[in-house]
Amino acid sequence: MTKKVAKAKSAGRTAKPKASAKAKAAVSKLKKKKPAVKISPLAPKTYPAMPPVAGVWLGTASTKTKYKGRDDLLVATFPEGTSAAGVFTTSKTASASVEWCRTNLENGTARGLVVNAGNANAFTGKAGMATVRATAAALASEIGSRHKDIFLSSTGVIGEVLDPAPLEAGIQTALRSPEASFEGAAHAIMTTDTYAKFATRQVMIGGVPVRISGIAKGSGMIAPDLATMLVYIFTDAAIPPSMLQNLLMVGVRESFNCITVDSDTSTSDTVLMFATGEAMRTAEAETGKPFTPLRRTADPRLKEFRSSLDDLMLDLSHQVVKDGEGATKFIKITVQNAASHMEAKQIAMSVANSPLVKTAIAGEDANWGRIVMAVGKSGARADRDKLAIRIGGVDVAKNGVAVPDYDEAPIARHMKGSDIDIEISVGVGTAGVSVWTCDLTYEYIRINADYRS
Repeated sequence: MTKKVAKAKSAGRTAKPKASAKAKAAVSKLKKKKPAVKISPLAPKTYPAMPPVAGVWLGTASTKTKYKGRDDLLVATFPEGTSAAGVFTTSKTASASVEWCRTNLENGTARGLVVNAGNANAFTGKAGMATVRATAAALASEIGSRHKDIFLSSTGVIGEVLDPAPLEAGIQTALRSPEASFEGAAHAIMTTDTYAKFATRQVMIGGVPVRISGIAKGSGMIAPDLATMLVYIFTDAAIPPSMLQNLLMVGVRESFNCITVDSDTSTSDTVLMFATGEAMRTAEAETGKPFTPLRRTADPRLKEFRSSLDDLMLDLSHQVVKDGEGATKFIKITVQNAASHMEAKQIAMSVANSPLVKTAIAGEDANWGRIVMAVGKSGARADRDKLAIRIGGVDVAKNGVAVPDYDEAPIARHMKGSDIDIEISVGVGTAGVSVWTCDLTYEYIRINADYRS
């Protein structure tokens, strides 16, 4: 053992190898200048009006935990009888907030939600759970609810202890301030996002008009299951917790669990849904007729609601991908003729997460050989001699070989656009799936090299 290593170990740490001069110069160049945040070129051109959802009260505040000059705390409150459902990260290093929500979800009811941006409260041990308890207690005390009816989320830097005091003060400030809009709520939960993400739908359930609205945050560390994303969906429909959970899980499977930006699954991924039931209560008061309760997800009255909920989740998930750090291309990858749904997704995600595929698309190079590589490395079943690939609707490979004399001009035009479409047939079955990703650019490296600065 060298004296240098021995000295480092005696101080409770391992000696850190010297970075090469070339590596230091590269990092220095990336960090030298921090440009102003530019809105993603894939951001929506228009945004929907976001009417209130009956029973949902929103408030925001600035805690200055990380960000200055902006609100970074969201508080939401709900009436008695609100149903709750949730889906969370599969990470084995899940945050304290995720663990808290998982436990509370067993009750299926909610009265409040607190979300802070800037600190993930993950990998913070007993201190992290103490902050969670203190935050839940602060909101519960203010609105007169049980602690287990309060849901929490945190997003930001991992491994830094989160002081509960600014959150407790922020909760009081938010509750005593004018009600926030959904747009304001979406802005408050942003981290490296370049734009706020929100969507809304209105549908009928048994003749009663109901609203579904959602907000999301997410830009990097995006990969199933879920992503570094926080998503909150609110409805004024009256739906029992078990049914709400089923509806949410089905919708998540084909939306938030079918997106990736960089293949990294977060410690904090959370999708929560709350159903206040206020629309049905209002209808009963106005008509004097009781609303026959919903008891199964197959109830015909839920058909439009289910479809619109799935559509809203797909909308929000696409907004997350389109705000991928440094993204300039929105990429849809469809796999067909796979042995099973699971294997179709395995192949699609192998292509979507391939740095070689993503950088080729960033460079507007239709290098379909990299797609072949990514299919092969997935580990899922595929028949090499039946493999077919289309880019932008144009066949480039069929029956395991390049299409003779295919015209590359329309593909080149397609690659210069912002929406890229790749279709792959693997020739072993009938299952298929679509997933969505973005390209990998120099800007992604700059953002993540500079994240904690």
